[in-house]
Amino acid sequence: MTELADEPTTLMFHAEMAGETEPTPEGPVEAYSTFLASRPSSYETRAVEEILSLSHLAPKLPLHIVHLSAMEAIPLLRKARAEGVPITAETCFHYLSLAAEEIRDGDTRHKCCPPIRSQSNQDRLWEEVDRHADDGVIKTIVSDHSPCTPDLKLLPADVPGGCTSESPATNEGSFFSAWGGISSVGLGLPILWTEISRRKDLATSTDETMTQQALQDIVRLCCTNTARQVGLQNQKGDLVPGHDADICVFDDTTEWVVEPSTMLFRNKCSPYQGRTLRGMVRETWLRGEKVFNREAGFASKTPTGGLLLDKRV
Repeated sequence: MTELADEPTTLMFHAEMAGETEPTPEGPVEAYSTFLASRPSSYETRAVEEILSLSHLAPKLPLHIVHLSAMEAIPLLRKARAEGVPITAETCFHYLSLAAEEIRDGDTRHKCCPPIRSQSNQDRLWEEVDRHADDGVIKTIVSDHSPCTPDLKLLPADVPGGCTSESPATNEGSFFSAWGGISSVGLGLPILWTEISRRKDLATSTDETMTQQALQDIVRLCCTNTARQVGLQNQKGDLVPGHDADICVFDDTTEWVVEPSTMLFRNKCSPYQGRTLRGMVRETWLRGEKVFNREAGFASKTPTGGLLLDKRV
């Protein structure tokens, strides 16, 4: 912290820290409940408490908790913000759409750290996301996309959805041995829209104002705030004169099933396979140029991105 105290940057933390006397979880390594017990919410609250205890070393340095999973950490962060500590947090698509209760034994596509927690935990995260923009602790929602080959996921052949290894391992189905991370890049907007539509009953609502507000909330959490967080608010995250014309054309009513053909990442191994999502990205524009169309695919195989290394202001 002291190294960055006077720098125009944000210090980010993966907030998990084991205690000195954590009990060893007991149970089958293929059972998700065993894995979940091995990384309790206290890992996250302990790490957050440690970060906050050191924040006085750089009182003006913005701090950020990446991929927050445990609802128990939210009161700690809210209290610190009320006391003037410049700290924020993000959560992920999977923490807002997947729940521990629905994860079958051996389905290692769901392994990530911090882990996917209970349905009640997910509901509490949504309560925080739905708070007023100025009051909420969770300022951004991200993918934390972490792809891997099927071999590294150690997925058993009897788990529906495919992406199993061609060379079965002796420890297949082990949540402790499998690669940790959720593949969801390109699915985030439909994932969020599906969950918001369900929670707010948008599919049957005739209130256009509610639909527009929900879309604006997604833009704030996934675009505007993320751009501001990394110092790109004068170039990205908004549709105003002078900004890059980065545009998503979104069909908010179409429902579709996630299949290998609709996953646009290389290794088609995702816990969302087989799920029905609401909302589909029809087109993507980058700096005023169309780079993706749902029917035609990507306009070019040559990357058109550029480094964004301007000094933060």
